[in-house]
Amino acid sequence: MTEKASRNKTIDISVDEGKSYLEKCITLKSKADAESITDKTINGDTFDILPLLPEKFVDLLIVDPPYNIDKNFGGNKFKKTSDELYAEYTESWIKLVLPLLKDDATIYVCCDWKSSTVIASVLKKYFHIQNRITWQREKGRGALTNWKNGMEDIWFVTMSNEYTFNVEDVKIRKKVVAPYRVDGKPKDWIESENGNFRNTYPSNFWDDISIPYWSMPENTAHPTQKPEKLLAKLILASSNEGDIVLDPFLGSGSTSVTAKKLNRHFVGIEQNPQYCIWAEKRLEAADKDITIQGYADGVFWERNTASLQKKYNEKRK
Repeated sequence: MTEKASRNKTIDISVDEGKSYLEKCITLKSKADAESITDKTINGDTFDILPLLPEKFVDLLIVDPPYNIDKNFGGNKFKKTSDELYAEYTESWIKLVLPLLKDDATIYVCCDWKSSTVIASVLKKYFHIQNRITWQREKGRGALTNWKNGMEDIWFVTMSNEYTFNVEDVKIRKKVVAPYRVDGKPKDWIESENGNFRNTYPSNFWDDISIPYWSMPENTAHPTQKPEKLLAKLILASSNEGDIVLDPFLGSGSTSVTAKKLNRHFVGIEQNPQYCIWAEKRLEAADKDITIQGYADGVFWERNTASLQKKYNEKRK
């Protein structure tokens, strides 16, 4: 096996190497209560597990299902299908999660541009659609006959029009290009020794997300891993400390790890044992390091401000 570079922090341990982490996961064969599954990774097929979970225990649901493309998830292959069949697939997991959601719960569903409209058509049958978030992936393969696909969507939906939204917790810190003063004092911006900044309200277009890469501690070998910074925005905005966050397609654990770092409870379901191991290893690391790249001092920072973020994150470790 090729030895990794010293700065390569990618988590890619095998099932044999990670047996101790897999033992921390649980399996379900019968109905479970909320206490027995809270802050746990459940190893199993989400379509088998969801019917065994308690009713109305979820405050925030974050769903990152397989997109309607051919993709190999560690030996579990998802095959691209028709829009009609993908809509049926979407509806099948929605019907299973509905009984688990509190009356004021919020739901976020990730998708690519091709499946976005298909998913939306199903979501509106069961939920109140509040918005569509589009975020810049920053990565993506070029194409000779088309535009490079560098965007993904997240549908923001709720059970009702009564829901949590902590807008003050998800402000973005941006550099001030043209400082405006009143009576010689900053107007709606912060003057500091590290530069001039303005904390602004977030929009539904996010261009400040970095996809996990090899030198980041959160990076794993999962093919479609979501960044902790992205999950942090969803969790901070739409839940409160102590709430329960459910992810029925957990992957390598980003939702659970970020929820833990932000003092929320979590439940994650993942059928691939290796991905469960990676999730548990990351959860263990979160006991010692609760920092989230791109989030510090209670705000989200623009790209390329790592040195400033580090100063604030040192306080949180």
